[in-house]
Amino acid sequence: MTSSFSSRLSGVAAGLAVVVAAWFATTSVTKADEMDDILKKGELVVAVQTQGPPVSFVDKKGERTGLAVEIAKQMAADLGVKVVFQDYDWKGLIPALLAGKADMIAGDMTPTPQRASQLLFSRPMFFNDTLAFASKDSQFKTWQDLNKEGVTVAALQGSTYADAVSKYLPKATLKVFSGGGPAVAQTLTMGRVDAMVGGQDYNSYVRQFGNLKPLEGTMTREPLAFATRPNAFHLKMWLDNYVELKTADNSLQSLLAYWWTSDAWEKDHK
Repeated sequence: MTSSFSSRLSGVAAGLAVVVAAWFATTSVTKADEMDDILKKGELVVAVQTQGPPVSFVDKKGERTGLAVEIAKQMAADLGVKVVFQDYDWKGLIPALLAGKADMIAGDMTPTPQRASQLLFSRPMFFNDTLAFASKDSQFKTWQDLNKEGVTVAALQGSTYADAVSKYLPKATLKVFSGGGPAVAQTLTMGRVDAMVGGQDYNSYVRQFGNLKPLEGTMTREPLAFATRPNAFHLKMWLDNYVELKTADNSLQSLLAYWWTSDAWEKDHK
């Protein structure tokens, strides 16, 4: 075999390799385009937390609603597709998404480095202050007062609230619970723990139970985002664009004002 023929053969092989690689890349992108699949099947399947007012819950009329739910409903309407909600406990959201049971998670999820290594997150939909709460007759005044031996602090299992307790209250004993914020709050109001750590939406439990109080100070402030699978690049970009669009026309701010930064939703849904 001459060197010139060998060179031409190598060039052909290299060219074929490029074509094959491009074909596989195109096929992979096509198969991974979750947005295209959503439009073809005519429905957006959304994983939500079962018990998490005011983000996602069943109201007094038996209807699924909440901040994340209403955002997802509007997303589906703007896409011209049907929205289908799948209910999970908090710890079941990510496994359900990765198993392909939903197109995205709509909730108050913080894009931590660990979660972001598994998922694609949208731009922040809103922000959340991490706060501490105790019984109204307790001697605790600030969240720092909880950092003592013998103090038990409740938090939602698998949440960044539990992480905050471990990081900022290392002397206290952390107890985690499933079942959403209501289960954590009930544990405190029943006197089974000394305090709890949660989001600013936990102020609704102060109003609901009457024997709780927020402690002074903010432990952390976290961005909250929606999430999809790691190969769903088109859907992730669409979510980012949606946040921009709905921020520009003030519709996202209106939802936040009703559901997140006030108690206006309570009289209509509790």
